[in-house]
Amino acid sequence: MTGSLDRVETAVRGWLAGARRPLILGLCGAQGSGKSTLAEGLRDRMAARGIATAILSLDDLYLSGEARAALARDVHPLLRTRGVPLTHDVAYGIASLDAIRAGHATVLPRFDKARDEPEPETRWQPVPANLDLLIFEGWCVGARAEDDRVLAVPVNALERDADPEGVWRRAVNAALRTSYADLFARIDRLVLLAAPGFEIVARWRGEQEDTLRRTLEAQGRDTAGLMDAPTLARFIAHYERLTRWILEEMPARADLFLRLDTDRRPA
Repeated sequence: MTGSLDRVETAVRGWLAGARRPLILGLCGAQGSGKSTLAEGLRDRMAARGIATAILSLDDLYLSGEARAALARDVHPLLRTRGVPLTHDVAYGIASLDAIRAGHATVLPRFDKARDEPEPETRWQPVPANLDLLIFEGWCVGARAEDDRVLAVPVNALERDADPEGVWRRAVNAALRTSYADLFARIDRLVLLAAPGFEIVARWRGEQEDTLRRTLEAQGRDTAGLMDAPTLARFIAHYERLTRWILEEMPARADLFLRLDTDRRPA
């Protein structure tokens, strides 16, 4: 990950030199690609240079279980599972980016994946006024909608069996074309950490789950909410269509495109 961090840091320093502040940096990459680690490393390096930096993860904008249950009831059952567009609080994300852009102090939400629920507001991250750099990272940050015609063909068994009429994938695509487009339009520069293919995501995401399990066990916290292998495989299937589309479409327009090998090193 050091090689990727060095290249991103160099690019960001150049962008900051010629841009108004704050700079909103979008960092996109498949699950397990190292986005969070890179974002934290970049924040620390920027802070060492006196550049006030904060991180907002798209994952921290996930809706509560109750809100997702309502989506599952009213739109499609697959929206009960967090991950795809429609399962985030986009309005709060837009308000947060706008407040930071205006130079205001704000607080950024946090989400507890072990509980599958947002953290209480007392644990949210305060952000000071007049920030220099916001790193906005997430698995589909900056993604664009697909052509509606390609949605007719399922990409995996989950889509074939659980969404045979394409209701879920059309709803997700419509969200990318509307509210998510508004959110992502606030990004100044976009970096893509491109996995070598969707097939590696299962291994990477499994490593993340193992790390989280060890961390929770060391803290004496409950791990019941974590996923076993079959549950994880189904969970990842929710991400497959959009991950493949990002790897196909985004490299041509990202401001910095880093293709990773299977060990997350820039190829």
